[in-house]
Amino acid sequence: MLADKFSIIAEFGHSFTLWLLILLSILSIAFILERWLTLRQVKANSAKVTERLAGILQSQDLKQIETLSHDWDSLEGRALAYGIRHIKDHGAEGLEEIFATYANIERPKLERFLNFLATVGSNAPFVGLLGTVFGIMDAFTGLAKSQGDATVVMVGISNALMATAIGLIVAIPAVIAYNTFQKQVKGVLQSLDSVKEICIAYAKSSGKEA
Repeated sequence: MLADKFSIIAEFGHSFTLWLLILLSILSIAFILERWLTLRQVKANSAKVTERLAGILQSQDLKQIETLSHDWDSLEGRALAYGIRHIKDHGAEGLEEIFATYANIERPKLERFLNFLATVGSNAPFVGLLGTVFGIMDAFTGLAKSQGDATVVMVGISNALMATAIGLIVAIPAVIAYNTFQKQVKGVLQSLDSVKEICIAYAKSSGKEA
């Protein structure tokens, strides 16, 4: 009785896992494209700010930071605007906390959908393996009903292995995208740290240190 119930589960389970993997694949592709477009723009703006910061360091004219803080298109420009406003009102005391809070607010926006990609990357192969197990169970059930026709079980096993292949096809791009985007987010946050340090230097040069 219990074996019959498992046979019914296997019959529908294989198809269900395939459709689930297809759905995960569609969602992964959509999220990868969204993150790629978003982070590409963030990186482009960050690169411009980094180039201007390098110019400021070469000229040793920290007053140019105020001009840079007017760039609200970049995360670094907005962070500088908040930092300079804090310096003018309260001095350098608490400036590091301002930048840390700003980074904590922006991090979830930068890492949007990355947890989903990580989950898909680590679990899609297991979903595919489960589908393969269901498929093999269903293939052997078909073999029993076909009175020993080996063709039935060979076709069934071939279809069952498809689930594992699809699971890997779904997981590999998700893992690659997750690692790539995490590296890009880390680079942006490191750029914010650089902005924080130069903002502290600006506070000291302006006589606003705590």
